[in-house]
Amino acid sequence: MAERMVLLAQEQEGFLGVESARNEIGITVSYWRDLESIKKWKENTEYKTARENERKLWYTSFKTRIAKVESDYDFHKL
Repeated sequence: MAERMVLLAQEQEGFLGVESARNEIGITVSYWRDLESIKKWKENTEYKTARENERKLWYTSFKTRIAKVESDYDFHKL
């Protein structure tokens, strides 16, 4: 289901990307252009169904956090 949601999100206007560590600790972070894009994503019928299944079938708890990224940088030692 997670893979399907990423494919579906990629079709949505305002989607910027996704990072995931589901195998290690169960975190998926999606990036969106603005709050309006997030609101439209949350209204997507297929996504709503997946969220309902999350609550009923797969998770006992989860957390959603909406935040604005002000800066992003990497360091790679050569």
